[in-house]
Amino acid sequence: MRRPPAALLAALTLVLCQAGAARPDAAQQPQDPPQQPTFRTGINFVRVDVIVTDDRSQPVADLTQDDFEVFEDGERQTIEQFRLIRVDGNPRPGDPPPREIRTRDDEEIELSRDDARVFVFFLDDYHVRLGNSIQVRDALVRFVQEQLRPNDIVGIMYPLTPLDALGFTRNHASVAGALQRFEGRKFDYRPRNTFEEQYVRQPTEVVERVRNQVVMAALRGLATRLGGLREGRKAIIYVSEGLTALLPPQLRSSDALLPPILTNPNARNPQAGENNPREETASFFAQSDLLLQMREVFTAANRNNTAIYSVDPRGLATGEFGIDETVGPNQDRRALQASQDTLRVLAEETDGRAIVNRNDLAPGLAQIVRDSSFYYLLGYNSSQAPSDGKFHEIKVNVRRRGVDVRARRGFWALGVEEAARATAVTPETPKPILQALASIATPVQAGRYVRTWVGTARGEGGRTRVTLVWEPLPQPPGVRREAPGRLSVIAADARGDLVFRGRSPDAALASAGAPATPPAPPAAGAQRLVFDAPPGELELRLSVEAVGGGGVLDQEIRTVAVPDLTSPDAALSTPRVHRVRTARELQTVAADPAAVPVAGREFSRTERLLIRFDVYGSAAPTAALLNRSGQKMADVPVAAAAAGATHQIDLGLSAIAAGEYLVEITVSGATGEARELVAFRVGS
Repeated sequence: MRRPPAALLAALTLVLCQAGAARPDAAQQPQDPPQQPTFRTGINFVRVDVIVTDDRSQPVADLTQDDFEVFEDGERQTIEQFRLIRVDGNPRPGDPPPREIRTRDDEEIELSRDDARVFVFFLDDYHVRLGNSIQVRDALVRFVQEQLRPNDIVGIMYPLTPLDALGFTRNHASVAGALQRFEGRKFDYRPRNTFEEQYVRQPTEVVERVRNQVVMAALRGLATRLGGLREGRKAIIYVSEGLTALLPPQLRSSDALLPPILTNPNARNPQAGENNPREETASFFAQSDLLLQMREVFTAANRNNTAIYSVDPRGLATGEFGIDETVGPNQDRRALQASQDTLRVLAEETDGRAIVNRNDLAPGLAQIVRDSSFYYLLGYNSSQAPSDGKFHEIKVNVRRRGVDVRARRGFWALGVEEAARATAVTPETPKPILQALASIATPVQAGRYVRTWVGTARGEGGRTRVTLVWEPLPQPPGVRREAPGRLSVIAADARGDLVFRGRSPDAALASAGAPATPPAPPAAGAQRLVFDAPPGELELRLSVEAVGGGGVLDQEIRTVAVPDLTSPDAALSTPRVHRVRTARELQTVAADPAAVPVAGREFSRTERLLIRFDVYGSAAPTAALLNRSGQKMADVPVAAAAAGATHQIDLGLSAIAAGEYLVEITVSGATGEARELVAFRVGS
């Protein structure tokens, strides 16, 4: 295996600290009964995973807290928390089958379990060539099929996957199917979304820097989100050929969308930059700068007890570029080494492993599972309480001979300003606000195909009118899949009696009780189903069907609470949100009682929101714009609706900064207040 040159190692010493020695594997053990460890919190509390193996690479299971010593910058620390984590991903004998993850609540509960292992595949399509992505699929699928167990929870993320759209599942078959669709696009700059269209006509060097930033930001966000879900170890399986610090002259085009031969005079010159001291110097400084930027990634990973395992799909690579790219051999080797170094640094700095230069990925992937199956979880309050923003070394010793100890090498302390923000007392966000904000995210099960919204209003004969709106989601970056064409719905009450059965865009098939309203023609891609249901708990079984009757793509079971709106006291229907872009469109939608609302809650500042709702009772409603913490920002005017509701709100977004907000609608009655929250996100 090639190692970095001496000069680069010197820079890495200053930036990242020296790389550790090779580490033997840890073996899988039967799981203990689940226990929830209580960990202290605070900006000076440090958690460390410690993997201890014997000379046969088997885990050492009989250590106590007194067997460990922890040093920070050479100063011994007092271990205040100690826990042996031992899981194998299987339910204990006699336990029910693992709980399916259908909702965000299920996700939160299951991810917090101490007997569940958590793995996230980060598929870096920006830095994997198409051929290599096809080649690595089978190895990843075999890992899922052979190494994972029923309790294991898995997620899949791409660089452009929004964190609130990242879902977790125990359906390993669906994970394997998603991995089979992985397509890399390294050095392929054709845009696939509006974000990429903004910079695609820039030089290739600019595009590569943007891609690096997107990937690093996504990894930081992923580590932070995982840290908020559970204390124990989490594993990110980072499938990538490494970040690109500097392109060779042959690939530096002035327009990334055009072929290099049209915009780069060196495109067919293999000697351009070869053995050129300026190129070598530029490469060195570009790599050093990239490694400095990467520090934020493994800082976030270490703070959130997340290990990054880098998987290079190139196998035993001899070069970074193909023959058709006419890059000289010295530049080729230097670029390959630089990209592999980014993979090694990410893994070594987060207590993961770099699976690099291996044609057989299976042993390395199996080690990921073993590392997550057996480890000691230690915690201490730093006696030095550093707030200098610098790296502080951690060393863990075990008072037993003949064992190997693995632990992360240290942590980056908060700076003075960061520490002040972390210790500042902030008011607790009310639970209704948090629940409303959570509704912005795509549902876990159906998130890859459709987005849905369910609203209620007063129906006939003492029943409540239920409206279900669905709209197709755009394809995730790098994923090809069948398009959704229809949504089938079966609704049953708490006793299991059929309330409604229908599908959209077809007319209703059957209904028990009040007849269903035929679905309206699509509006801006949205479709709806409307039916009446008795107040109480309602179970909705949703099936997403492919275009042309190509079979079921996804299914979801959701329970909704249907309110009783028959009381004479003041009450509100669920607000319906319509997206409009022009004054003419606003007039058209406002005058159309059959206009279909949107299911999504993400908008741009160039749009307006027309929010329509019904007020029951004689009281007049009021509305206010809130920030994501639930604090009032401004009053919002409420007017009588021209059609389709009793009241409406016309809210322009041009004066609102990008972020998450809520509109709170309130109406007061004789016995109390009725309140509805509309959460939404404003982009650029």
